[in-house]
Amino acid sequence: MPHVNAKVSAVAATGMSAVPAAAAPPSPRRWEGVDPALERMVLRACLDQAPERRRVREAFKDVQLSIDHCLFKAQYSDIGTKESYERNSRGVEIFSKFWFPENHRMKAIVCLCHGYGDTCTFFLDGIARKIASAGYGVFALDYPGFGLSEGLHGYIPSFDTLVDDVAEHFAKIKGNPEYRDLPSFLFGQSMGGAVALKIHFKQPKDWNGAILVAPMCKISDDVVPAWPVQQVLIFMAKLLPKEKLVPQKDLAELAFREKEKQEQCSYNVIAYKDKPRLRTALEMLRTTQEIESRLQEVSLPIIILHGEADLVTDPGVSKDLYEKAKTSDKTLRLYKDAYHAILEGEPDEGIFKVLDDIISWLDQHAAKETPSS
Repeated sequence: MPHVNAKVSAVAATGMSAVPAAAAPPSPRRWEGVDPALERMVLRACLDQAPERRRVREAFKDVQLSIDHCLFKAQYSDIGTKESYERNSRGVEIFSKFWFPENHRMKAIVCLCHGYGDTCTFFLDGIARKIASAGYGVFALDYPGFGLSEGLHGYIPSFDTLVDDVAEHFAKIKGNPEYRDLPSFLFGQSMGGAVALKIHFKQPKDWNGAILVAPMCKISDDVVPAWPVQQVLIFMAKLLPKEKLVPQKDLAELAFREKEKQEQCSYNVIAYKDKPRLRTALEMLRTTQEIESRLQEVSLPIIILHGEADLVTDPGVSKDLYEKAKTSDKTLRLYKDAYHAILEGEPDEGIFKVLDDIISWLDQHAAKETPSS
């Protein structure tokens, strides 16, 4: 806000001429080239509840699509999209999106689980378009409390309930007669990797494979608070579960190797970027501890893709997952020097290398599952 001089001028009392005050320097712009009124509206918005998040996204989406990032610049022909809102069995209004090839038959369906704080309307949109351009129907939703879905922003009162909501949504898609006979694959990124694995544990026979991108099987020691702090937070979470009190480093700085792409995260205006809420942090920690103890139960075909320099989720546990998973159909791709956001924050060629690895794996596994005509 501009500085306001609160002193009362003595000019009227003395009859002296006023000396012009030095003009306050203009406030720094957050986004160059964005209409100042739009910028003010976005920065002043309280995103705790979905209606305001939806208003902000609608006003800002054209700006998002114009940023100079390879996921947004890539052009794919004949890709259709559909956005919708639907109340689930708990009465929560869920936002979902569907990307599909318009002029040829789908090879399979891919169900995307986004990461912590994220939405399926920003970087994930570019990822989904790339996969759809290879012949896949891609489905995603915003979890309750994230993106455009209802719920207190960034609040996960129960990770198991979140997983149930996602599994319910995908079950409706898989039960649609149009897609029922197609192979189906889970795709989980970061926290979404934990969601995908928990869905697999609930439905061990229902999926033809899973793509796990920097999966949250264990949160890196660089991010998790020290043990004494954890004990204090556990106690406080019982009293103040929704409070934003968990200390956290700058995740964008840790996750994105390229500085320019890191700065472009600011355009994801409905992402949750504040300190984690107490209950949310504890639910995520509890979930990773559970998954780390159940790696040997993973029985479906998997491809794990992880940056070797990831300081957010532990690539060592991805190696453990590869070694311990009881499935014989498993692939591990480790990317030298890559950070956490291997699909958003690396050099362009690195991003498309990971996407090509994913699509190649999908092509091989969709062909195995599709009956020859």
